[in-house]
Amino acid sequence: MNPQHQVLLSRNCSSTVSLLPHNSSASINPTTASSNLPFGSSSALHFNQQRPLSLPHKFKHTTFTAKRAALQTTAAYSGGDRELAPESPAKELRRILELPGVVQAPACFDALSAKLVERAGFQCCFTSGFSISAARLALPDTGFISYGEMVDQGQQITQAVSIPVIGDGDNGYGNAMNVKRTVKGYIKAGFAGILLEDQVSPKACGHTQGRKVVSREEAVMRIRAAVDARKESGSDIVIVARTDSRQAVSLDEALWRSRAFADAGADVLFIDALASKEEMKAFCGISPLLPKMANMLEGGKTPILNPLELEDVGYKIVAYPLSLIGVSIQAMQEALAGLKGGRIPPPGSMPSFEEVKEILGFNSYYEEEKRYSTSSSQLSPERYGSRGPFSGIWSRTLRVKITGRDGFEKLDVRIPAGFLEGITNIVPALGGVNIKQLLNEATDEMGGKLLLDFNDTIGDRIQVFLE
Repeated sequence: MNPQHQVLLSRNCSSTVSLLPHNSSASINPTTASSNLPFGSSSALHFNQQRPLSLPHKFKHTTFTAKRAALQTTAAYSGGDRELAPESPAKELRRILELPGVVQAPACFDALSAKLVERAGFQCCFTSGFSISAARLALPDTGFISYGEMVDQGQQITQAVSIPVIGDGDNGYGNAMNVKRTVKGYIKAGFAGILLEDQVSPKACGHTQGRKVVSREEAVMRIRAAVDARKESGSDIVIVARTDSRQAVSLDEALWRSRAFADAGADVLFIDALASKEEMKAFCGISPLLPKMANMLEGGKTPILNPLELEDVGYKIVAYPLSLIGVSIQAMQEALAGLKGGRIPPPGSMPSFEEVKEILGFNSYYEEEKRYSTSSSQLSPERYGSRGPFSGIWSRTLRVKITGRDGFEKLDVRIPAGFLEGITNIVPALGGVNIKQLLNEATDEMGGKLLLDFNDTIGDRIQVFLE
């Protein structure tokens, strides 16, 4: 075996890892496994039957890049040159959960926030029903958002990133049959995992008042239905079983349900709203072969611990459900307060326009676009300068002048008329004005043409001249 392919399967590992289907109890010792074992087959890591890999402490804090490289190297046969097809998101998530250390997974709410999570170097992420309900509906997470809306939002998220995404499946949106439909829909949407809870309908948001759970029997049956849906779909989606019974009933009830969920085939266990570190330790002590999930909700009932502390308690994966939506709301409120007072966001409070374009993929788009460009489609300042509806405009200048309501001059700048992308960064009030149309109408005008003259919402006079 090539040494590079031994990253995940050696280094003094004494534990075993199952690479067989869910209905098998056999295992393979990683130190003696055949080098031609196909990692990309229908077999997968199964947490129910084997302990996670245990590496020496000095290997527990591998960088994300090294971990990613290790995952990629195991996607090929080490005994030959033939490479396997890309792993499914679920199989990649299972491999990530077998790596040493706690896996951090911020919760996103749309494609952009998911892409930012990926760009920040996280290996996977969650979707937050709370955050999606807030961003998509501007409504509380109290059962308003539907299965269809969550699947639609989830598909946009999974298509925007290459990291595995665990979808918030709420309570499955009904009985066991609804749970099966939900799981199959989330599989088709590209999710690597699905989180299912045992609340009644309509559900209540975690860490809030009024939570009620279904009976033990119905709660377990939901997980069994999810496992059946996974099997019927030929998928390996990771099932995260959540119980809200700690707050609705008692800690003992939550521990009982978690054990029952493990027996029913869940891959990851999660008790929401544990109230102390002692309760967290008690939870991590049950079903020791299954990973445990922690939920770090700012201002919630569960103590906020850092990743190393969570690892010491016994957790494997940690979600941050409100961090991104919370800071987004705060930033937008501050920006809007400034705009209302006539101030644009100050430098440093937002990325530059170039950074925004890079995040959204403009540069890679332009590079790929060159492959399909034709002489008639290459629209540039030089071409506009030679012909077209803006002929001659690109060599001229726009003068933007702002006079305060007190009569004092606040701004007087000149910019090339052909480069209008940044003008709203200078004068936000011009954001809704079609300046290109005004330029088109003024193509044959001589210098000094007044294009705009109006007062904004705070009484400043804004004038735009074509010179």
